Amino acid sequence: MIQVSLLGATGSIGQSTLDVLARNRDRYQLFAVSGYRRLNELLTICREHQPQFAAVPAPEAAAFRKQLREAGLKTQVLEGEQGLVAIATHPDTQVVVAAIVGAAGLLPTLAAVQSGKRILLANKEALVMSGALFMQAVQEHQATLLPVDSEHNAIFQCLPDHFGSQPLAEQGIEKLLLTASGGPFRGWSAEALVGVTPAQAVAHPNWSMGQKISVDSATLMNKGLELIEACWLFGLQPEKIEVVVHPQSIIHSLVSYKDGSVLAQMGNPDMRTPIAHALAWPERITAGVKPQDLITAGALSFEQPDEEAFPCLKLARQAFKAGGTAPALLNAANEVAVEAFLQKRLGFTQIPELIAEVLHLSQPQPVNDLDILLSEDRRARELAKRSLAHFSKP
Repeated sequence: MIQVSLLGATGSIGQSTLDVLARNRDRYQLFAVSGYRRLNELLTICREHQPQFAAVPAPEAAAFRKQLREAGLKTQVLEGEQGLVAIATHPDTQVVVAAIVGAAGLLPTLAAVQSGKRILLANKEALVMSGALFMQAVQEHQATLLPVDSEHNAIFQCLPDHFGSQPLAEQGIEKLLLTASGGPFRGWSAEALVGVTPAQAVAHPNWSMGQKISVDSATLMNKGLELIEACWLFGLQPEKIEVVVHPQSIIHSLVSYKDGSVLAQMGNPDMRTPIAHALAWPERITAGVKPQDLITAGALSFEQPDEEAFPCLKLARQAFKAGGTAPALLNAANEVAVEAFLQKRLGFTQIPELIAEVLHLSQPQPVNDLDILLSEDRRARELAKRSLAHFSKP
């Protein structure tokens, strides 16, 4: 039995992972879980899967232990960030699913890498923030890093079998094409976007996701973060990665080769497919997803992203080119901006404005170690919160 630690069990990726595990109980066992806010759901998960460990925020630990005892469960409770690191590095777990949203997932995911685990990476922010350090740790500790984001997983599926043995440019690859749904506001003008509400922004047309990632999808920042992630995962510069809006979300990404071939990975928009692929790679297992019906799908369309109406994609590209801590500053400012938008303290079109202000006021630093990175992350968040005062409430 392969033991799996699931960081972020109550989120959308966590729920999809649990479904895949349940369909393959003969191969996988849930060893440990973590949850942050929805601890009632985490308790239900513990009842169903009976993991050995559960990591929860320290203030909630005592109450959660009591609930587990009352339910007759033997799951041990670990606390806070140390608890997350403990379940990510435990010697009895072979696979770590990194599904915590945002910067909070960086330390436990990096710890899992340093323990040489198989990492199923859904937490793109960890790689965005610490790209060079993260990939260096993967190599040094011989960890297996497999992308779960549907776009990066699609690219991975379309690459040569010997990917990783030499640079992509030496394997006949011309460029990568990341597809984007365009979110709920595809085709809207910058003027029309001014009055967008949080309820509208989280209503994604194709995917079922959490609030933060849904807003990122609506602003195209999600695609910007994925662009940076792809640069690190596949060792390419942004010029070799093209973003293409594909409203149907059936082609999840493509790889263009020098001989004119373009390989695409297709499927229904369901995260269980990339999760199952990364979990069992190089084998294939049941994911509970129906094969794509091309007749029902009908026409597939593609268009360029509108970076004037949705400037977050441009900001992400600029941050990667600036290097050093710039991507971490971008991510920190975005997390503050999205939270403020969801709390109706910031307008939708003000999200990229706040991010741009933080990047303008900050001087990116070289990333020599994790302490510098975390310090700059904290500084950018404080700067973003102070800058909020300069924006009029929507």
